[in-house]
Amino acid sequence: MGYPPIDRRIRLDSFRRYTWWTLSGALTVTLVLFVGEWVADPDVAVWARMLSAVACAVLVGASLALLSVRLPRVPAEATDARRGQLPVAWLATGVAAAAVLGVVPLILRNYQLWPLAPALMVSIAATFLPPPHRRRLIAAAVIAAALLGGTVAAISGHGWLYAAAFAAGMVASLALMTLGMLWGWDVAEGLDRGRRLAAELAIKDERLRFAADLHDIQGHHLQVIALKSELAARLVAADPARAAAEMKQVRRLATDALTDTRAVVQGYRRTTLDDEIANAARVLAAADIDTRIGRYPPAGVPALAETSRHLLGLVMREATTNVLRHSQARHAEIDYRVTDGLARLWVSNDGASDPARSSTGAGTGLRTLGERLEVAGGTLAWERTGDRFEVVASLPVGAQMTVGRVGAG
Repeated sequence: MGYPPIDRRIRLDSFRRYTWWTLSGALTVTLVLFVGEWVADPDVAVWARMLSAVACAVLVGASLALLSVRLPRVPAEATDARRGQLPVAWLATGVAAAAVLGVVPLILRNYQLWPLAPALMVSIAATFLPPPHRRRLIAAAVIAAALLGGTVAAISGHGWLYAAAFAAGMVASLALMTLGMLWGWDVAEGLDRGRRLAAELAIKDERLRFAADLHDIQGHHLQVIALKSELAARLVAADPARAAAEMKQVRRLATDALTDTRAVVQGYRRTTLDDEIANAARVLAAADIDTRIGRYPPAGVPALAETSRHLLGLVMREATTNVLRHSQARHAEIDYRVTDGLARLWVSNDGASDPARSSTGAGTGLRTLGERLEVAGGTLAWERTGDRFEVVASLPVGAQMTVGRVGAG
């Protein structure tokens, strides 16, 4: 039995909570343990213990507030907007508390405790900065901690090298721990943003595919309806019976257009090459265009995939529409054959008037179809020689494509 899918946003929220609790817990426990031992030591002056306890509580609160701002419970876009705004009030409060927890132990020659709070504050503040400024802040803090700790230790007669190295190491280690955990969160958040953008693009691609298919169907049907209506109008006086027959075909074409439109809306209709070649023969004949059709698929060759037949069918439909719309053709040729693993469709007509218009259609012309064939590993070319216009499309026999990619227009 399968398990229900887990929403990725829920998992991202769980990871955010894990990051917040782990980071805030580690920093808080470290601070409380070290400062708590100092506060509980009876050999330390009372004023220092009281001041350190208050500063520790303030620093813990400011740290938790800053981490909450850095890891907010909002979508990624709002997070990016808020990340560029430094929470100045909380930063100032945290810096003041960290300064107290640094100065008081340093005055009393506690070289192990004094760099802890400033290092913690530097590591949190650095997370709000872009990487170049972040590195500069940490490097400056490491150098300053080493100089300050080493100088005070040397003046008081203690080992300055250990004091300087310990202070610098404390700042560097806390910064690496904090930034490392938040880097993991930033990566996860970026991946989630990319997933959502991919989903939005997939929806837009499907909308473009639907618009292209609807345009192709309506444009083709309406072009043929206009042609037959014009023919019926010319025949109504000379041959009323044939004019009536043409109008019946117009009615049938309108019904077919409505049916095809509904099928596209419901996602059922798929154009195929065989259907479009047969349709082209009927339409071109109705326009008094002498059409020769040749098909040479050799025996034993695997049949084209459904998506390949659909794509070549779109090419056939577009080529037929261009013959009717952009030429004064009297003769046309359609040739489809499979050779050397390639399915090749060739459409030619005379009477070409403006080939540029057929290749630059808004989203559904030959240029767009050429991009679709390119994605599938095929080619589409067109050329005008004198008054002849040729369209040649080819696809590998084994080409496999997703419907969304083929239909994207």
